[in-house]
Amino acid sequence: MINIYILYSVTRISEHYHKLIAELLGTMLLVATVVGSGIMAQNLSDDIGVQLTMNMLATAFILFLLISIFGPISGAHFNPAVSMVFLITKGISAGMFALYVLVQLIGGLLGSVIANAMFSLQTVISTRERLAAGAPLSEIIATAGLILTILLLIRHNQSLVAVGVATWIGSAYFFTSSTSFANPAVTFGRIFTESFAGIEPVSALAFIGLQLVGALVGFGIYKLLEGKNG
Repeated sequence: MINIYILYSVTRISEHYHKLIAELLGTMLLVATVVGSGIMAQNLSDDIGVQLTMNMLATAFILFLLISIFGPISGAHFNPAVSMVFLITKGISAGMFALYVLVQLIGGLLGSVIANAMFSLQTVISTRERLAAGAPLSEIIATAGLILTILLLIRHNQSLVAVGVATWIGSAYFFTSSTSFANPAVTFGRIFTESFAGIEPVSALAFIGLQLVGALVGFGIYKLLEGKNG
């Protein structure tokens, strides 16, 4: 039975390796940008507002680019919460969902390692606690809004998905107290840096759970809006 499962997994990987590579590279570059821009922001300014603005701009720009170039290949999820919703809607199979999540998490880790290395910093486990009072609600809203943005634009104006995701996340950097992680793979990757972008493991675990809840909330709102046509 195990051998059959291994054979099935290898077959799925060989058939869809280009999608998995796109998801790995996209998530890796996204996290490298989030972490790297955070480190650069710290190096250039002591003003937390300036740091957050630099981090937000780099993240919004790279999201637009990565979704534009990798979207036609893998769908440009770069986010287990997004992949989970596509699993629910039967946009991807359970096997591909598992593989997507695996490469997204690997990409998140590699992104932090690369960003740290570019600035000659060690890759360490973060001690930055982020479970402030408003963080749970913030992460639910940030992730729900992200999912809603993606689903509505795919249905009604697919050419604007990259713009929509970039502008939602860019805005949510400032209107949420958590600065809108909204992505379990990015959250996981940010555990491995002590920089401005870091998050300690307990906060990360809580954030990931909240993000999955937020994804379901966003999907539920989408179904309500679309009704029988959703």
